[in-house]
Amino acid sequence: MKTYKIAVIAGDGIGPEVLAEGIKVLNCVAALDGKIAFAFEYFPWSCQYYLKHGKMMDDDGMERLAAFDAIYLGAVGYPGVPDHISLWGLLLTIRKGFDQYVNLRPIQLLEGAHCPIKGIERQQVDMMVVRENSEGEYAGAGDWLFKGKPEEVVLQTGVFSRKGTERIIRYAYELARKTGRTLTNISKANALNYSMVFWDSVFEEVGRDYPDVKTYSYLVDAASMFFIRDPQRFQIVVTSNLFGDILTDLGAAIAGGMGLAAGANINPERRYPSMFEPIHGSAPDIAGKGVANPLAAIWSVSQMLDHFDQAEWGKVVLQAIEKVLVQGNCLTPDMGGTAKTDAVGDAVVAMITQLKR
Repeated sequence: MKTYKIAVIAGDGIGPEVLAEGIKVLNCVAALDGKIAFAFEYFPWSCQYYLKHGKMMDDDGMERLAAFDAIYLGAVGYPGVPDHISLWGLLLTIRKGFDQYVNLRPIQLLEGAHCPIKGIERQQVDMMVVRENSEGEYAGAGDWLFKGKPEEVVLQTGVFSRKGTERIIRYAYELARKTGRTLTNISKANALNYSMVFWDSVFEEVGRDYPDVKTYSYLVDAASMFFIRDPQRFQIVVTSNLFGDILTDLGAAIAGGMGLAAGANINPERRYPSMFEPIHGSAPDIAGKGVANPLAAIWSVSQMLDHFDQAEWGKVVLQAIEKVLVQGNCLTPDMGGTAKTDAVGDAVVAMITQLKR
């Protein structure tokens, strides 16, 4: 019996509600498989924890998390705690501390999901965005000079190291080669004449090792337009931290909404645990009402199973989500239904059981 140790950080708002359904799915998978198990340990770190203790996580938090195979994160952010505190005190601390330099965001229009763009077919929206996740515009480098004075100056410095840039681009090339798909590089070299010129040159450099991979390159503004007008031209996409953050939310909008937006923060070398999360935010306006959509949290479970080399189960979980969407009789209000959060989780579990019968 293989037991995977998972650290659960439910976080804020709807985080605990949606993660409960993902854990329900993992337990279902374990029961049906019989050869794998999941051991969960819960950590109370959140904005409420910050208001009580003056910090988002315990001082030895990273040391404790290092013992796990994966981290399952709900959501971070709540009124009363500035976003930069909640983000840098927990989420970015984990991403950077565990060198989770690959952010994988699937943008896939599942059967039964609603695309707001008229005339788009399901097969036209099927891409994986590989986002640099450790440096770039989110490196936290900069300064605030002459604060409060007329000559006040703020500097926000993007950091693009050769190591950081090359490893994410190479990861994307490897993924494109493995899956037989095209690779699109997205940057803004015409305006960002140091960082993005460097990024593009590394993309070309690394590409010499992958003559079998068909590549394209777009400026981020043009790519944003084509995400809407012609999403089928994108298969594997690689881009920087900031551009990836923005483009993947745009991608989520065309693939059924934020309720279907899952994300994985990967340390490919597996020296540290990777982290899996729905990326719809904490949604404090609906927290505690039992109407939050758990499908993104469950999709991130599918990514976790893939990371655990349980790809067949990852596929089954995604198929179950799709079949629940197609049936359409057990969906939360954001998807036009009336079902409660736990009922949707139950429906996915029932579908998984049916698929593996």
